Amino acid sequence: MTGVRVGIDVGGTFTDVVLAVPGDGRVLHHKEPSTPGDPSRAVADGLAAIVAAAGLSPGDLTSVTHGTTIGLNAVIQRRGARIALVVTEGYRDVLEIGRSRMPSSFDLYAGKEEPLVPRDRIVEIAARLGPDGERVAVPDEAELDRVAAELTAAEAEAAAVVVLHSYTDPAFEEEVTARLRERLPDLRLASSATIWPEVREYERTLVACLNAYIQPLMRGYFDRLAERLAGIGVTAPIYITASNGGSLGLPAAAARPLETVLSGPASGVMAAARLAGGGEPDRLVTFDMGGTSSDIAVAVSGRPEFTTHTTIGGLPLILPVVAVTAIGAGGGSVVWVDEQGLLKVGPDSAGADPGPVAYGRGGTRPTVTDCYLLTGIIDPAVFLGGRMGLDADASAKALAGVAARLGWGDDGEAAAVAALRVATAAMATELRKTLAQRGLEPARFTLVPYGGAGPTHAAILAEEVGIGHVVVPPTAATFCALGAAGADLRRDFARSIRRRLDEDGAARLREILADLAGRAHRWLADQGAATGTPELLFSADLRYAGQAYELRVPLDGAAPEAADVAEALHAGHERLYGFRDTDAAIELGTARLAIVAATGEIPPSAVPRGEGTPGPSSRRSVLLAGGRVDAEVYDRAGLRAADRLSGPAIVEQDDTTVLIPPGWSADVDPAGNLHLRRRP
Repeated sequence: MTGVRVGIDVGGTFTDVVLAVPGDGRVLHHKEPSTPGDPSRAVADGLAAIVAAAGLSPGDLTSVTHGTTIGLNAVIQRRGARIALVVTEGYRDVLEIGRSRMPSSFDLYAGKEEPLVPRDRIVEIAARLGPDGERVAVPDEAELDRVAAELTAAEAEAAAVVVLHSYTDPAFEEEVTARLRERLPDLRLASSATIWPEVREYERTLVACLNAYIQPLMRGYFDRLAERLAGIGVTAPIYITASNGGSLGLPAAAARPLETVLSGPASGVMAAARLAGGGEPDRLVTFDMGGTSSDIAVAVSGRPEFTTHTTIGGLPLILPVVAVTAIGAGGGSVVWVDEQGLLKVGPDSAGADPGPVAYGRGGTRPTVTDCYLLTGIIDPAVFLGGRMGLDADASAKALAGVAARLGWGDDGEAAAVAALRVATAAMATELRKTLAQRGLEPARFTLVPYGGAGPTHAAILAEEVGIGHVVVPPTAATFCALGAAGADLRRDFARSIRRRLDEDGAARLREILADLAGRAHRWLADQGAATGTPELLFSADLRYAGQAYELRVPLDGAAPEAADVAEALHAGHERLYGFRDTDAAIELGTARLAIVAATGEIPPSAVPRGEGTPGPSSRRSVLLAGGRVDAEVYDRAGLRAADRLSGPAIVEQDDTTVLIPPGWSADVDPAGNLHLRRRP
């Protein structure tokens, strides 16, 4: 059997697996409790389970695409490798000085972020380029011997090499790195210009250091993953999803693990964008609520928003990533009362072990999931399709303790309702702020929830922010894994130019774009899984002379004329700011290229048309913020296209629960998506 693809997303609480069989149109999904000590174990167990459920063998798989947050967690928790930094003489303080900004302008006692590399492991080298690429200082053999000796004394596991202005001539920095590598064959050395040759020394230094920081950890994980999958009979190539929404082969991911740090959230956004596909709805806000946190992103006409300015663990990252914003709590977020007697939700999470109190694994702190259980939103008997029973009495006891600390006696139900309101208010505040910063109005968007808790909380959040339409995909709880299964191969390339846009500048731009295109095609050939003709997306960062920051504009091909580039800036500037300055000189910043290659299609979901609104399978009492209601309960597997439901209602499936509050209705489209609409 050909074309059988698997997507995997490892979360803090569950590992999601999706298997697509194009031959017969099946798309299967499975949730496996995560194993934080060794995430590859849950991956192998979940993969074996879903392959067996499909009636296949591991050898039938064509590809396995895997998203992971191991690198991100290592940066956040500062548990990466012991690394060193080799930097141009006089720039030893590049990480400490940074952008000379205080963590808070209003807190005179705020401490600075600890630099990723301490000063005693930063080695200066007499190597330097000028701003135009001229070789100002070239290290001799004695200088290289000294640097190698200091790196040996630092006892580092990996090191980054950063030469001033190396973006102008990456070959020079790569040459210095190669000469050091000859002296230190056992040390992993990487050139910053090889990782990301873009202007701004601090940010480029951080990219190189972060890549070195997580590389040993990620290589170890990738080796264990490959070994475990081979052990259960998987012979298909393994791909890793990237922060830009695409994927890359395992060797490429091991060499550049920094490109994978935000891969999980990006996969879900790309799946949602494909759900829109430029049709209706065409303006989406994705809402990914898992066990630990909730994230949102914006997509218009099937195209998600990208950014090259984000932060991970408080450190700036200039690599292109899908623009995802963390907005609040997840299903495992802990409900607690602070010293002032205020009810709080998160940021601590119970994770997968011990998990919420209801899991019965020794957890004692109630979570959002315990609140869903106590209010009747979820049924303890059908959680994970009945494979994992929940202890409602334990949840009630834990939340009664919260109520007591609030002075509410032992009214755990009141504490649960209040906790859900607190979590919703926090998420709504961040969602409104995120959209307002983009000049977007919530009412004009459709919310697409996914993750285990996303469909459960979606209508509550939409009601709070003023969104009137929610679309719940059939495989919402494993949506990021679905996005991984359908991820195209993609990699971004960049090279800073820093010169005026005249005929010579345009010629230099064309030269660099052609070089980037050649590198992109060579990279794609090494991945070995693309189908069809790849798409090349060209763009450039431009600005009017005197402006502080560039505006990224798309370019029509690899050989633009100066007038075409200028018009691209004028049009983009006018669209954003309402005017164009045709008299101002224009400066070229960074040339960019993304190569995208399809790896195969995921079978579209479809359900037969129904013959009328189905009857509920049962009814149960649900406690919401407005009071207790009697909700009809439906099995999602029994819903058909054109079926219509009226809230209050609950739709259950084996990996999530959809709440339809009073004042909302729901209908099913031919693809099986559940559309929740707020009634006038």
